Amino acid sequence: MTRHANGAGAGAGADPASGRLPQLLSALFYGTCSFLIVLVNKALLTTYGFPSPIVLGIGQMAATIVILYVSKLNKIIHFPDFDKKIPVKLFPLPLLYVGNHISGLSSTSKLSLPMFTVLRKFTIPLTLLLETIILGKQYPLNIIISVFAIVLGAFIAAGSDLAFSLEGYVFVFLNDIFTAANGVYTKQKMDPQELGKYGVLFYNACFMIVPTLILSVSTGDLLQATEFNQWKNVLFIIQFLLSCFLGFLLMYSTVLCSHYNSALTTAVVGAIKSWGVLFPTSESPLCSACGDVSLC
Repeated sequence: MTRHANGAGAGAGADPASGRLPQLLSALFYGTCSFLIVLVNKALLTTYGFPSPIVLGIGQMAATIVILYVSKLNKIIHFPDFDKKIPVKLFPLPLLYVGNHISGLSSTSKLSLPMFTVLRKFTIPLTLLLETIILGKQYPLNIIISVFAIVLGAFIAAGSDLAFSLEGYVFVFLNDIFTAANGVYTKQKMDPQELGKYGVLFYNACFMIVPTLILSVSTGDLLQATEFNQWKNVLFIIQFLLSCFLGFLLMYSTVLCSHYNSALTTAVVGAIKSWGVLFPTSESPLCSACGDVSLC
């Protein structure tokens, strides 16, 4: 009886901050990876003039598949072997990715970079709404007010855009919906009894790489990449491989942040690093693969 009481007292006296440490570190890890990949991709796409952000995205997916598969073979991590139930368990993540991909491509060509960045902030309230509907998560009033303050700021900024494009606005809002839904469903699919975070990462990359490769071939993007004149440049190759590895770290840190936090937290952290592009230069390219800045 005394032992039980002491145990209960120890549990009650535990520092609640220690439980928040993984949440903070995972968010910091995600933000750092997201920022670093912007720098590396900026060098590849602007300094070297690499013509194919889609191929860069394919390289990042391929790196994710190889790293996770080798880690599974060496029993460093575990995720279920492929079976016919995997697509059902993963659904609708691959479809959401394809929708996100296509809407991102369509919207980037219709809007200016600052306006695109502003309208992408609507991903945050949409994520909050979908978490409430799909995951049944409830947020306190102060968080809801903060999110709507972001929406108000986006409306004010959007009102100053004289180059109004209805088609561009429709595509970017579709992009927001697909991005928010992808974040929420990723959180839902990370059940350790099902695919787990590594299974979600691995199989989603496997399913994503096929339509992306088809898109790259059909648009001539792959041909431009293979004919690029810097493939004999060692520094370029090192940075290309670094981008592929950072792509894996970004995908992993995104899932890790969603695992320890909420999809809303991940959306907010992802938005913070892109505020700098509200003051862009001509060397701030939009990624045609993810519809954001420099494949970030």
